[in-house]
Amino acid sequence: MKKITFISVGILLALLSHLHAQTHSLVKKWETDSIFKTPESVLYDAKSKILYVANMDPASGDKGGHGFIAKVGLDGKVIAMNWVSGLTSPKGMGLYKNLLYVAELTDVAIIDIDKAQIVKRVPVEGAVFLNDITISKSGAVYVSDSRTLKVHRIEKGFVATLLQNLKGPNGLLAIGNDLLVLDKGSLIKMLDNGQLTTISEGMDPSTDGIEMVKPNEYLVSSWSGVVYYISANGEKETLLDTRAQKMNTADIGYDKKNRIVYVPTFYRNKIVAYELK
Repeated sequence: MKKITFISVGILLALLSHLHAQTHSLVKKWETDSIFKTPESVLYDAKSKILYVANMDPASGDKGGHGFIAKVGLDGKVIAMNWVSGLTSPKGMGLYKNLLYVAELTDVAIIDIDKAQIVKRVPVEGAVFLNDITISKSGAVYVSDSRTLKVHRIEKGFVATLLQNLKGPNGLLAIGNDLLVLDKGSLIKMLDNGQLTTISEGMDPSTDGIEMVKPNEYLVSSWSGVVYYISANGEKETLLDTRAQKMNTADIGYDKKNRIVYVPTFYRNKIVAYELK
């Protein structure tokens, strides 16, 4: 009897531990029809209360300039599908002083939001597949290249290589003087002194988008179909796993105030909105 009791208590403790660990969840609010063309990234604009959706069209990294940015309402209704067109494989985006920065294949395109047009392109020498963008409070633009395994910084029009010899950099997030990088299943931080430290690891290797929920806690998406919650101690919770359905979760957007996560589904050509609980 004692043996059975010990085993039962052990099982109970394991279950309680699991329940305690899973403290967050995603609840679907809405989804669009399959109206987009390989949506790779969603960016939430808190000032204008709209979404920008980068459509690669097609997904293969086409150099013909068929990509475009769509402007979408927070209810999922399209405001302007081809808001800005003529982009080459647009992916990650960042906002700074009424300008929208977009990662193309080898350039960073700069869009004047009021004019809804590309006003400048910054070429990145040696770039092959620029992927994500983040912008610091001072206006420094960081862009990852998932093929050359580098992260570049653009300041005052000048491009410098910040990191190289990574494993597969994609998602970026500038916080104060630090830079967070998603690197093939790991979340690493580059400190102000240039040192690298690992925050979390062991995620699906297709890590893609990152958003901060609150200081030291993050949402991370993996392109193959997983969304994680990363706690301050580096532990991760799986909030969404659509790999079996082959529905991708590419570069996510996040409305911090209302706790809404916007997920581009890439090949499914739609956007899905979830509330973070």
